[in-house]
Amino acid sequence: MSAGATIKVKPEIKAMLDGLKVHPRESYSDVIGRVVCRAYDSEPLSSEEIAGLEDALADIKAGRIHSEADIKAAFGVE
Repeated sequence: MSAGATIKVKPEIKAMLDGLKVHPRESYSDVIGRVVCRAYDSEPLSSEEIAGLEDALADIKAGRIHSEADIKAAFGVE
């Protein structure tokens, strides 16, 4: 037998949980379990990936970016 608990949620949160149900009779426990499982990253970023993202952000902040139109023109894509 599974243990249960009562929790208080705001009406707007309950409405969001209702919107996440796969079918009307799905339990809130199942909905919350699905959401919690998606919150965990089974493949966290490596230090190299984080460094690459930091470099990319530095490029953006420094204005070293190209528009989509510029890239398409450079590669002859319409």
